[in-house]
Amino acid sequence: MQFEDNHRGNQSVPGANPDMFGNTDVVVKYVLEGHERGVNWASFHPNLPLIVSGSDDRQIKLWRYNETRAWEVDTLRGHYNNVSTVIFHPRQELVLSASEDKTISVWDMNKRTRLNTFRQEHDRFWTLCAHPELNLFAAGHDNGFTVFKLERERPAQAIYQNQLFYVKDKIVRMHDFSVSNDFPLLSIKKVAASGAVPRTLSYNPAEHSAAEGGTYELYTLPKDTSGDTREASGDIKKGAGNAAVFVGRNRFAVLNKQSQQIVIKDLANQPTKNFKTPGLVNDIFHGGSKNLILVTPTSVILFDTELRTILGELNVSGVRYAVWSPDQSMVALFSKNALVIASKQLEQLCLIHETIRIKSGAWDEVGIFIYSTQNHIKYALPQGDVGIIRTVEQPIYLTKVKGKSLYCLDRDGKIRVIMIDPSEYRFKLALVRRNYDEVLHIIRTSNLVGQSIIAYLQKKGYPEVALHFVKETKTRFELALQCGNLEVAEDMAKVLEREECWNMLGQEALLQGNQKVFERALQRVKNYDRLSFLYLITGNTDNLKKMLKIADLRGDIMSRYHNSLYLGDVDEQVRLLKEVGQAPLAYLAAKTHGLEEEAAGILEAAGLVNDPKIPMGGELLKPPPPILKQSELNWPQLTIARGFFEGGYAATDNTGPSIVAPVPLADAALDDVGDWDNDDDLDLDSGVVPTKVAKGFSGAALPSEEVDGGEGWEDDELDLPDPTAGAGSLAANAALEDYTPPTPGPYLGEIWVSSSQLASDHIAAGSFETAMQILNRQVGIVNFGPLKPQFMTIFQCAKVYLSCTPSVVPLSIALLRAEESKGRRTLPFQAMTVTSMIGKLQEAYTATAGGKFSQALDLFVSIIHSLLFTVASKRSEAEEIQQLLVIAREYILGLRLELSRREPAAEPKRIIELAAYFTHCQLQPLHLQLVLSSAMTAAYKYKNFNTACQFARRLLEMGPSQAMGAKARKLLAACENNQTDEIALDYNQHNPFVVCGKSHTPIYRGSPVITCSYCSASYKPEYKGELCAVCGVAAIGASGTGLRSINEGDR
Repeated sequence: MQFEDNHRGNQSVPGANPDMFGNTDVVVKYVLEGHERGVNWASFHPNLPLIVSGSDDRQIKLWRYNETRAWEVDTLRGHYNNVSTVIFHPRQELVLSASEDKTISVWDMNKRTRLNTFRQEHDRFWTLCAHPELNLFAAGHDNGFTVFKLERERPAQAIYQNQLFYVKDKIVRMHDFSVSNDFPLLSIKKVAASGAVPRTLSYNPAEHSAAEGGTYELYTLPKDTSGDTREASGDIKKGAGNAAVFVGRNRFAVLNKQSQQIVIKDLANQPTKNFKTPGLVNDIFHGGSKNLILVTPTSVILFDTELRTILGELNVSGVRYAVWSPDQSMVALFSKNALVIASKQLEQLCLIHETIRIKSGAWDEVGIFIYSTQNHIKYALPQGDVGIIRTVEQPIYLTKVKGKSLYCLDRDGKIRVIMIDPSEYRFKLALVRRNYDEVLHIIRTSNLVGQSIIAYLQKKGYPEVALHFVKETKTRFELALQCGNLEVAEDMAKVLEREECWNMLGQEALLQGNQKVFERALQRVKNYDRLSFLYLITGNTDNLKKMLKIADLRGDIMSRYHNSLYLGDVDEQVRLLKEVGQAPLAYLAAKTHGLEEEAAGILEAAGLVNDPKIPMGGELLKPPPPILKQSELNWPQLTIARGFFEGGYAATDNTGPSIVAPVPLADAALDDVGDWDNDDDLDLDSGVVPTKVAKGFSGAALPSEEVDGGEGWEDDELDLPDPTAGAGSLAANAALEDYTPPTPGPYLGEIWVSSSQLASDHIAAGSFETAMQILNRQVGIVNFGPLKPQFMTIFQCAKVYLSCTPSVVPLSIALLRAEESKGRRTLPFQAMTVTSMIGKLQEAYTATAGGKFSQALDLFVSIIHSLLFTVASKRSEAEEIQQLLVIAREYILGLRLELSRREPAAEPKRIIELAAYFTHCQLQPLHLQLVLSSAMTAAYKYKNFNTACQFARRLLEMGPSQAMGAKARKLLAACENNQTDEIALDYNQHNPFVVCGKSHTPIYRGSPVITCSYCSASYKPEYKGELCAVCGVAAIGASGTGLRSINEGDR
């Protein structure tokens, strides 16, 4: 091979080719001579200093070079025509060549021998190309090109407990899953049969040995994994066989497909027994102790090698791999596109078909089979349920599944750990096994959403569980009907506002006997006839009269007549018949019901003198009057037990955080407490309860009343002995004279104050001052005026009063907490709970979504004030109170920004800034979409197109409604060529900031900031000591021990 420079223009530098500026492009460094004819191709090795070339002389030459020279290494001969292309294998020590003799040859670069040849009978090969990353090669021929692989990519592997044995680069390696360490055990490079890569691997834990399939080889692995890789000794046991599998402690089976015999050999590679297969067998797998799984073209057979009998057979074709579960109770058999899960007796449990090739599989520790395809990792339950866990970019070969970690081998033989979410398939398995505790745990701790889960729950008969996942209104409505939850169904029907939904709800309510829901459904669809009949059968005459008026207003003649019949209102019937011109019927109705004057008037109006003849035997059309009215009660129902999930969701957690004891309040903090000093309307106890001392029984006689004129009760005196007579009479009289009444116990309010560290319990006891001290020390409350409604509500709800006689003071009865009245402590009932706060939060959300900003602001302020007194019964509720506090703070700040923006005197610059700041409050997604849309509109209105585009992009990222999304996209299109701002703003969305609650300006990251001691609203340092503008009750920058919502020791 020789390179000639035909453009030598500079003789001073041999081989140089200067351009018009005198620069050199190419310099001939080496001239390699050796081919006898023209060279068609030359390639560099990707890593080594080697060159390979192919020529018309049918030879392939290897060249080596260094910094000073290049020389020929060897020549590869074997092609019978011109060599058109020759390349190095990018990852192995191989050379690939294509020739015009219609063959592609693979050469061993070290041994200089040809390993394999591929022939195309009718086409000559012209070019070869290797994929830069994958194990793929492309060869171009006369009629197109062919893509092929050279070697098997699946690593030979075997798993035992927490150890994985696999072959990589002809080295047997072990990976320990428990410590995530990988050790090389044995090198088989020198003794591996004909240089082929092992296809299968079978491990014997008793003898720590491995058998490789194909032309099988038996290796004893070193037990010491701390040293370097050891070379396999030269006396390796090997033999001919298509598959080798261990069947015992010191026995392994070898399949010979040509003779259809299975030979059982010992570890010395000596046969101990052999037998004919029970049919045409293509492969064998481990089948348990002494057993084999035999793969035939049409079935798999469980075969006992000792008894030589068939234990079980399963009709499935094309099985390529068998994977046993860790407890050996199930086996997964999969072919190219089918997966069968069977029991250990080969009884089929499920059959799954895939459109994409199944690559590998492994069992989860809970009994679920995880398998991989070309593009996905999937799971299969033994009952046949299938789902996708995640997608993969490249095929992987699964080895072990442990919790959320999935261990696998990639095509390069590297161990990879992929994190997965097992919640979905463990949830399904728990439902199948009826492990409802596990189901509830997964629901509480994971985020399972999606139509697949919903459809699965419906299919399995758990619509009440599916109801907890669904957010989509229509589906939620259908699920609520399916599980009979009328409350949720009615809420969803109000959102959907479709006639068919209300009709379906009415039918379900009628089936359950819930007439109130049925009545509301009929009212929504304005089905007046059925409403009238409902009121008739329930005896609701008041509503029947209203229906009569409604029919009159609607001008519905038939409805008026029906309602008058239902009511038995003969006057209305006669009046209606006269109005519609039915004088004969009006006369008949009046005459029959004894309205003689009305009947005479009808005759006179008709110009008749004689009474018409009326048929005899007529009956009055009057319904019987209702005796027992059931209009306010639903129809009686059978009492049924609560479902497991209803009880599970209502279960309580008795854990709670400890509370630090409150510290006394400073006197100065109580100087300004609004009108709290006006206690004329309160009847507060001074802490001492006056008691009435009962008179002693000695000397106390009831006044006798004489009853004259009666027969009397025959209370004749009896001649009984005197009980005071005798020796003990004097002692008894002395004891009565020395009687002392018992000392009164402590006042209940004192017990509440001493037993509780919560401000709400002190308020219930009437100790407002100590409650104020607690709030001041905990969260720095200094303005108690706005809290007066909460104080009064708590105090009034702690007791009920029972009136006796007009001259006696009502009895005061304390209301106690249900969960604590049974224990040692006695604390007052609290009306402000987490549940009530969540209900009020929903009202505030509704007002916010409806654009009622002032109303929503009042509700959120009420929430943030009430949270000071909300009592938690467990730790989770205390955490919810903190979350509610954050939500209320963000909404109050945002709504104040919005109301300031809507003031008439607001300037355009300030309008845009306030709208922009509002978009950075932590709101619900629906509300944030409305805020972004409003900010986008405001910015566009004042020609700040760049800022408007920013808001539009953020809005589109949230997946808004169709109308809102169309508006944002339209704005982006309009501002595409003019993304400028006409007004400079104090706003940078890329620099994180918080909004000052006083000045409503941003405080960017790194700037000094102080917070409210209660709601944690942010402020600039100059506002320290002032009243918080968000909560309105705490001091800015004050210190506190933190809000407590649960007593110390509560669980």
